[in-house]
Amino acid sequence: MRDLVSCFSENSINVTHPLSLPSSCSNYNTSNACISPSLIPSTQTSITSVYRINLPSKHLIIKVTWSCNKNNPSHGLSISVSSADQNPSKSLKLNTSSRFFRKKKGNKSVDSDLGKIEVFWDLSSAKYDSIIMGPEPIQGFYVIVLVDAQLGLLLGDSSEETLKKKGLSFDDFDSGKSLISRQEYFSGNTFYSTKAKFVESGDVHEIVIRCHAEKTEGLKQSSAHNHNNHHQSPVLSVCIDKKTVTKVKRLQWNFRGNQTIFVDGLLVDLMWDVHDWFFSSPEGCGKAVFMFRTRNGLDSSRLWLEEKMVQKDEQDKLDFSLLIYACKT
Repeated sequence: MRDLVSCFSENSINVTHPLSLPSSCSNYNTSNACISPSLIPSTQTSITSVYRINLPSKHLIIKVTWSCNKNNPSHGLSISVSSADQNPSKSLKLNTSSRFFRKKKGNKSVDSDLGKIEVFWDLSSAKYDSIIMGPEPIQGFYVIVLVDAQLGLLLGDSSEETLKKKGLSFDDFDSGKSLISRQEYFSGNTFYSTKAKFVESGDVHEIVIRCHAEKTEGLKQSSAHNHNNHHQSPVLSVCIDKKTVTKVKRLQWNFRGNQTIFVDGLLVDLMWDVHDWFFSSPEGCGKAVFMFRTRNGLDSSRLWLEEKMVQKDEQDKLDFSLLIYACKT
């Protein structure tokens, strides 16, 4: 029997090796309501990263949300800590409405049913991506979450001194952290640019999603002034590392769909739903959803094997999903 990778490689799109070739995600011009006439990416307004944390005594879900408001240049941060073993679980939220997060640097300690939770942060020297212009810092900051004096979450690159004061080090932060979901919200036109890692040990990939127009032949025209058989039809292009991985023509008919791509040795399901771009009021002002979801060993095995043959360690593997909520305004 052929292996899984070789079977899928024939029909999937491989973007394991980044390319620097021109892509179809640029240089388009149209006047359709759901199509962006501008090459300026939409504004990234909010990012929520969901981490599963495995500590010796408990399993936690920590959500970290970075946000910004176009009417307010300041950046917001909120943290939610809940149990991964209880359903529904009790959640502890620390957010920007609290006084302590209004400071660029500080700490907060809270006693809860989950244990003693301590948060340390320093955003005073934070630097942000000059291209994406999103609310999440990329360097010069740190966010630390301790649960019962155990290092639960560590974000940023300038936390060594704070860790030393708590008697901790980077070595205390083992592989018990898994990023299982990332949700990004955009507002503006239909041109979206972001970056993501599909696996912890993989590379950071540039992702560009764009709705543009192309001439489509063979369509009947309702206007008597059209003397040729060409029509400007909306087209959706998804590019990873400047390589087109999905191109959906006649988007007004194919507003929902999916495509399997191959990234960093992983099968990734790409799904889109742009229904509201065409069927909302006013036209083109709705919200679209794009999702990239990796397949774990269980999903892949189910193509040929019965579920009972799948080993338990495969069931414990976690998928990663990237959701992009795109609001056209």
